[in-house]
Amino acid sequence: MEVLLIYLAAISFLSLVVCCYDKRAAQHKKQRISEKTLLLLSALGGAAVMYMTMCIIRHKTKHTKFMLGLPAIILVQTAIILLICFKFS
Repeated sequence: MEVLLIYLAAISFLSLVVCCYDKRAAQHKKQRISEKTLLLLSALGGAAVMYMTMCIIRHKTKHTKFMLGLPAIILVQTAIILLICFKFS
């Protein structure tokens, strides 16, 4: 269980950093992070932090794929985590 929490903390932190970097790159017309990469980080466990970060810094909030997709990923991830917790408790 500790390993799972450490993993989720690490992927969440990475998601936050990448999302903020992409916002800054967009503002300065620099090399961007692909949407595929942002969604992959979300699917790997960083969806909740990515969604909150995007809302706070107003990044990609007009993209339906992110504003509906990330909450859907969060629901699936929450269900998986609950199943794991109930199975190992």
